[in-house]
Amino acid sequence: MELPGTAIAAEGVERRFGDLVAVDRVDIAVRAGEIYGFLGPNGAGKSTLTRVLCTLLRPTSGRATVAGHDVATEADQVRLRVGVALQEAALDDRQTGAEMLALQGRFYGLTRAATRARVAELTDLVDIGSALGRRVGTYSGGMKRRLDLALALVHDPEVLFLDEPTTGLDPVSRSRIWEEVRRLNKELGMTVFLTTQYLEEADELSDRVGIINRGRLVAEGTPESLKRAIGTDVVVVRVEGPVEDARRAVRSLDVVRRVDTSGGTLTVSVSDGPSAISPMAVALSRVPGVTVQELSLRRPSLEDVFLSATGERMAGRRLDAEASRGAEGGRPDTEAS
Repeated sequence: MELPGTAIAAEGVERRFGDLVAVDRVDIAVRAGEIYGFLGPNGAGKSTLTRVLCTLLRPTSGRATVAGHDVATEADQVRLRVGVALQEAALDDRQTGAEMLALQGRFYGLTRAATRARVAELTDLVDIGSALGRRVGTYSGGMKRRLDLALALVHDPEVLFLDEPTTGLDPVSRSRIWEEVRRLNKELGMTVFLTTQYLEEADELSDRVGIINRGRLVAEGTPESLKRAIGTDVVVVRVEGPVEDARRAVRSLDVVRRVDTSGGTLTVSVSDGPSAISPMAVALSRVPGVTVQELSLRRPSLEDVFLSATGERMAGRRLDAEASRGAEGGRPDTEAS
């Protein structure tokens, strides 16, 4: 049941493509004025659920509301109240930024005067500046992202959906997008639903985070509460040799709460990191064929939460554009498992 002050609510939402279950009975409630980070491996269902909430896909079953309106039966009312910037920006390289913003204003029924006033506000808000008079084809990747964000904001939406807003951007452009998202949220009270592959981005911006895996919501909470749930400390061990034998040796220690493996790396949750280092080193030294290449102690991160919830490391954490080219945005019919 949708509670007062809820901007986005999903109740048992399922989306199928034939026999493929892309979203599997997901429940989500996002408060008005909140930045909600939505994470998951490629193919986990992130973009499919985002498209359901944006009315681009109908749910197979279940119910979802955005800004108080049902996404299936009141799609037009939802569209009037949301701004959407998807992973692949639908920009016309032959038009100028100003022409595209004016056209967007007309689509939403704004008068020319109202559109001009709104564009003037957005010029500062999303830092598009003098580029508005140039053709979009001359824009850098970062500038195209900012124009796409401005297009999503022309009609002053209640809820903003950002799907991979910084994929492929350099660190400077990414930082500027972060600043703009914060301003929209803090100064305008705008609710932001942020789908991202970058764990640092989710950690930096989100009030709460939800993690989806194989179509199901597997973890949810504030970044700090999710990190605390992993354990007090994390020991990262990189080994050569039989990883499963190394995992069993480490897991047998009383100080160890949990061990996750990815390739030749063991991520070990422990109650007291400093006291766990020596027993772990001794246990691993006794495993035939195992050589410890690196052993380090650190506090839990959102990456540890992600690994614990999904059993996978998130490629996007490296800010590697190549790692994110296989993201879900373009082909929802392949998105599952």
